Amino acid sequence: MGRATNITWHDTAITKHDRHLQNGHGSCVLWFTGLSGSGKSTIANAVSAALYRMGINEYVLDGDNVRHGLNRDLGFSEADRKENIRRIGEVAKLFVDSGTVVTTAFISPFRSDRDQVRTFFEEGDFIEVFVDCPIEECERRDPKQLYEKARRGEIKDFTGIDSPYEAPEDPEITIRSDLLTVEKAVGEIVAYLQAKNII
Repeated sequence: MGRATNITWHDTAITKHDRHLQNGHGSCVLWFTGLSGSGKSTIANAVSAALYRMGINEYVLDGDNVRHGLNRDLGFSEADRKENIRRIGEVAKLFVDSGTVVTTAFISPFRSDRDQVRTFFEEGDFIEVFVDCPIEECERRDPKQLYEKARRGEIKDFTGIDSPYEAPEDPEITIRSDLLTVEKAVGEIVAYLQAKNII
């Protein structure tokens, strides 16, 4: 399938800055990355709930949920994973432009893919949140029995088993989910957003 041609970008009448003024807060993407079972979705949803209670426009883009719709045509090969992340980056950019604080919970195992998504955003709008958890703890939790299936060879290209995970080198936020409670993790992330005057 070829790329679209003869298309022109149209600026909108209402800007992101206009929406920030109306909302009374800024917008950004909190890009949660980490191994399966590290707690990405749990923490992302808890952050989203905390922001909602504060009156902040927020939304969660969860990896499994997006693969039920927008990315249901993609598998888990390296090429498909790259496209999965690219599409999510583009969707997250739209949410940020709409004035929303969007949290994304994706393994997004490749550093280059995350770095590429960062280039979609203005400075300060992309906040990488590394949910750091030893693989042994992730396997112990294994809420979906995915590690067990991967160890038996039932799942191929599983991150951390037979496909690599490249940890962020300089994330804006690092959460040690094996050491912090969800509540304390949320507190650290909300404090970061407040310190940056996003909320």
